[in-house]
Amino acid sequence: MATEGPRSSAPAWPAGRIAAWLAKQVELALAVVELSPPQYRLLGLLGDGDALPSALADRLAVRPPTVTAVVDGLVARGMVERHPGDGDRRRVSHVLTPEGRRVLADADAAVDTRLRDLTDCLGDPELTLRALDGLALWGRAMGALHARKAAAR
Repeated sequence: MATEGPRSSAPAWPAGRIAAWLAKQVELALAVVELSPPQYRLLGLLGDGDALPSALADRLAVRPPTVTAVVDGLVARGMVERHPGDGDRRRVSHVLTPEGRRVLADADAAVDTRLRDLTDCLGDPELTLRALDGLALWGRAMGALHARKAAAR
C-alpha cells in the first residue's frame, strides 16, 4: 500500500519505507542518550512495570536469549535490576532503577523532539498534529495486536 508523501506533488512511498525511515530517525534521537532501539524498547516495557524475561521476549518479538543480552547491558549501566521471583529462584523479574527511569524519560523526550522537528517541516500545525496522531494510532494497533495474541494463549 502506497502512502502519500508530505505534499501532493511528492512521490508516494510504500508504508514500509516510511516506517524504516522513521525508525532511523528514532535511532538518531536515541544516540543522544546512548541507547540502542532494542534497549529503548525494553526500557519502555519495563516502564510499565516489572516483567519476566519470557513476557519481555514475547512483547519484543524476540527470543529470551536476546532479552538476556539486552538486559545484561542495561544492568551493567545501572538502569535495570534483576530480582528473584517469589518462591522460585529460577524465575527472575526485571525492574527499572531510578537511573533507568531517568534515562527512559530523557530518551522519550529526545525522540519526541526529533519527531516533532520532523513534523514541523510540514509547515502546518494541523498536519503536524495529524502526523503525530497517526503514530499514536499505530501504537493502539500494536497494543490491540498484543492483547489479541495474549487472549489466544
